[in-house]
Amino acid sequence: MLNISGLSEGIVLDHIEAGRSLDIYYHLGLDKLECQVAIIKNARSSKMGRKDIIKIEGGLDKLDLQILGYIDHNITVNIIQDNKIIEKKTLKLPQKITNVIKCKNPRCITSIEQELPHVFYLADEQREVYRCLYCEEKYGK
Repeated sequence: MLNISGLSEGIVLDHIEAGRSLDIYYHLGLDKLECQVAIIKNARSSKMGRKDIIKIEGGLDKLDLQILGYIDHNITVNIIQDNKIIEKKTLKLPQKITNVIKCKNPRCITSIEQELPHVFYLADEQREVYRCLYCEEKYGK
């Protein structure tokens, strides 16, 4: 069995849908950080069958929980200090996200004004639908 050593201080992203860890790795910008990051793919899970896990050395300031909540709000964020889980954070869909997704509407102001941020708001929480703040273009998963 594979054994990845524990963290004395850091963050463990647990219950990631199998195969999604690399997507999360790049969306969170973990590739640009100098800290140690371990990605465990296809770990056995009694709850999910298979899951991915990401272990990140260091504090919570390295993570944007808004982006993480948008990508998958079912992920559990475990905060580790002194080799123990001191807190478990559950995520939820953010009410507003900026520069995570891009508006596909060619007539949207964001297509013309390149410097404008791509801002989406949560329009339908049940269906996980976001809409562009500027043109109301729908964006669903």
